Amino acid sequence: MSSTGLPIKKRPHAMMRTPMSRVFGLGSAKAGTEHFVAQRLTAIALIPLVLWFLASLVAHAGAGYEETIAWLRTPWGALPLVLLIGVAFYHMHVGLQVVIEDYLHGEGKKIAALVANKFWAAAAGVACIWAVLKISFAG
Repeated sequence: MSSTGLPIKKRPHAMMRTPMSRVFGLGSAKAGTEHFVAQRLTAIALIPLVLWFLASLVAHAGAGYEETIAWLRTPWGALPLVLLIGVAFYHMHVGLQVVIEDYLHGEGKKIAALVANKFWAAAAGVACIWAVLKISFAG
């Protein structure tokens, strides 16, 4: 009964909904756009960082150990390298997560692979960044 005391009519359009209309706009888990945007933004950020890295490799092709370490101790050597490492490992993590979610079946395997992916990306990224910072701040 409504507030006026009259019976509420059934909505016939609600009973005749198609399966497509029930799922329209929901997405697979409502998180696909976030991964898509993160993957594209990190890919765009990697373009200048990789170009900088390749140019640095070419510029220091014949350099010795001391010269290379001296270059890495400058802000123009260490900072872009740390950014490159961080963005590259995050890009790898997001991309591999999408592959795991799409192609690995079985919830147990999927969760184990997602956890391993997170730990591997974090551990390897931190280890690489730590190595660069240790070299650049060593006296």
